[in-house]
Amino acid sequence: MTVYHFVGIKGTGMSALAQILFDMGHKVQGSDIDKTIFTQKALEEKGIKIFSFNKDNMTDGLTVIAGNAYPDTHEEIAEALRLELPVIRYHHFLGQLMEQFISVGITGVHGKTSTTGLLAHVMQGAQPTSFLIGDGTGKGIPDSKYFAFEACEYRRHFLSYHPDYAIMTNIDFDHPDYFSSINDVFDAFQQMALQVKKGIIACGDDEHLQHIQAKVPVVYYGFGEQNDFQARNIIKATDGTSFDVYVRNTLYSSFKIPTYGDHSILNALSVIAICHYEEIDAAIIQERLQTFGGVKRRFNEKSAGSQVLIDDYAHHPTEITATIDAARQKYPDREIVAVFQPHTFTRTQSFLSEFADSLNRADFVYLCDIFGSARENAGKLSINDLQEKIERSERIDENDTSILRKHQNAVLVFMGAGDIQKYQKAYEKVLA
Repeated sequence: MTVYHFVGIKGTGMSALAQILFDMGHKVQGSDIDKTIFTQKALEEKGIKIFSFNKDNMTDGLTVIAGNAYPDTHEEIAEALRLELPVIRYHHFLGQLMEQFISVGITGVHGKTSTTGLLAHVMQGAQPTSFLIGDGTGKGIPDSKYFAFEACEYRRHFLSYHPDYAIMTNIDFDHPDYFSSINDVFDAFQQMALQVKKGIIACGDDEHLQHIQAKVPVVYYGFGEQNDFQARNIIKATDGTSFDVYVRNTLYSSFKIPTYGDHSILNALSVIAICHYEEIDAAIIQERLQTFGGVKRRFNEKSAGSQVLIDDYAHHPTEITATIDAARQKYPDREIVAVFQPHTFTRTQSFLSEFADSLNRADFVYLCDIFGSARENAGKLSINDLQEKIERSERIDENDTSILRKHQNAVLVFMGAGDIQKYQKAYEKVLA
C-alpha cells in the first residue's frame, strides 16, 4: 500500500490535503520544522505521524508530496529524488485529485478561505462534499459528489488546476514580491479563467473581473444592478445580516447570515449563485447559511472580562477595512482597537499609505514589528514608517501587552498573517 509522505506537512494547504487522503483510507505521514504551528492539532488528532525534517525519513515505498515552500535541494526532497521515489508538488497532486469530483475552485485575492468554508458547509447539506480550506482544514467525505477547494493565485499555483467551476471573489494587487502590477495579477486570473470547464461565478462589482474572458458562462453576483445575482433590501444588525436575492431582477429568496460586513454578504451571494446553478434547494441553502460556524483565524471571538478579543488573518489594507467594519457592525457602541502586525517588508512598503488609511478606521491602533519573510531583504523600512502615518497609534511589544488593559469595554482586533497570535496569548496571560 502506498504511504504518502508530506514534506512540510504543517503548511495550511499541506495539512488539509494530508487529512483528506487520511479520510479516504490512505496511509499518511509527514515532516516539518519542530516549532508548534496551529495546523498540527488536527493531524495529531487523526494520529498522523509528524517527524522532524531528516533525509533518513525517506524510505522505499513512499510517495512524496512536496510543499511549495521547499526547493528540490531540501534534504528530504533531494534524498527522495536520489532514491528515485515519486515526488509530486502539492499543487500538481491536488490538480490530479480533484478530477474524481465535481470540483469548485474558490479564488480571489481576498475572501478565499471564508468562502471555501461556507461553500463546503452549504453543499454538504445537499450532497457529500469533500473540501480543502486554506486555514489547514481538510476533509475527505466517502462517495463525495463535490470537492470545494481554495485555489491560491500566489506564484500562479492555481494554474495547476482545471476545475469544473470557479468562484472569483475579487482581483486586487497583493504579493508584490511576485506580481509586478495589478495587470500581472489580472493576467494570472485570466489564464485561470480559460482553464475552467463548466462555469465561473464572479463578483460583478469588481471592475477587473468584469473584463474576464472565458470559454464557459460567467455568472456575476454583487450589489450592483447589472449582476445576475443581486443582494437587495439589506438589513445589518448586531446579530447578523439579512438580504433578498434577485436572480436577473426576479426575487429568488430571502437569506440571513450570522456574519457581518459587506464582504460577508458577497461571500454568501457567490455560494447561493453556484448552489442555484447546481439546483440545490433554496431551503437547504437558507438553513446551512445560518449554521455556518466560520473558519480558523477569520473573525474568531472570545470574551475576556469587559473586553472582546478578535483574532483575524487580515494582512492587506482591503481586508483590514473589512474586518474593522465588521467589528463596528457587531459592536456599534464600543471602542474598536486594532493590534496589527504587518506581514512582509515588501507588502508593507508597497501599501504603506493604504495600511494607514485602513487602520485609521479604528479608534486606536497598536503596531507590532514587521513580520519578515525569509525570501526578502528588509532594507531601511521599519514599523516607525507606518506609525508616522497613523494619528492614534503606539508601538506594542510582546513582553508588555498590559497597556491594552486601559481600553475597558473595548473590542481588541488582533490582525496579521505572521505570528500575531503570540501577542493575543501574551495579553490573555496578563489578564489571567
